[in-house]
Amino acid sequence: MLRIITLNLNGIRSAWSKGVLPWVSAQQADIVCLQELKAQAGDLTDEMRRPDGLHAYYHCAEKKGYSGVGLWCRQKPDAVVEGLGNAEFDAEGRYLRADFGNLSVISLYLPSGSSSPERQEAKFRFMEIFYPHLVGLGKSGREFVVCGDWNIAHREIDLKNWKGNRKNSGFLPEERAWIDRLLGEGGWRDVYRSLHPEAGEECYTWWSNRGQAWAKNVGWRIDYQLATAGIAGSARVAQVYKTQRFSDHAPLAVDYDWIGR
Repeated sequence: MLRIITLNLNGIRSAWSKGVLPWVSAQQADIVCLQELKAQAGDLTDEMRRPDGLHAYYHCAEKKGYSGVGLWCRQKPDAVVEGLGNAEFDAEGRYLRADFGNLSVISLYLPSGSSSPERQEAKFRFMEIFYPHLVGLGKSGREFVVCGDWNIAHREIDLKNWKGNRKNSGFLPEERAWIDRLLGEGGWRDVYRSLHPEAGEECYTWWSNRGQAWAKNVGWRIDYQLATAGIAGSARVAQVYKTQRFSDHAPLAVDYDWIGR
């Protein structure tokens, strides 16, 4: 089995202090995709650079305490690619790719638009750029798994208060239609949904820090592993872990019966 975990850390230093590395080690993950590092290279400790026998790669944002993505890999990748080749979003540290034979795994942090109309416009710009990129990856002949915080709840079943969020970033009709296109004409597969087509409250991966969202499980499913058809079809187990909290997101782990690595 190939085990891939994705987790938005909401700060690598914060999650580290809460025991994220021992937890990852216990899961025997092959690849861990991290988002929202909120740290720059100089902030990383030696242990973060070499975590428990894993090869670690980071794409940090230029802005301090903001964004950033990472990959922890048990096997050293054949190649690592930082960024999309877009100056605006590469400066925010949102995309990191590792190649293993004919398989590539990407850690993605899609922008949030909840803080302001300007950030929502930036989110739409990213989506416009990223869609043809994903379509191109899907047609490349390689297998891909794109893991991360997509900041979009796709269907009504993917969040608790869907009626009240229809005009809010993360559940806008345009955002949901974009995911529809990816999973339709784009040819990508939502791995968790393929295995758990009707999962409701147990599927949530993010809870607001406001009120008692965690305690009442008023959550959203915005962390996904989207994959090309070949490796998506090999997925056997997908699970959201909620027994231990490292951030306002929960880890999503998928086991793939993948022998092409």
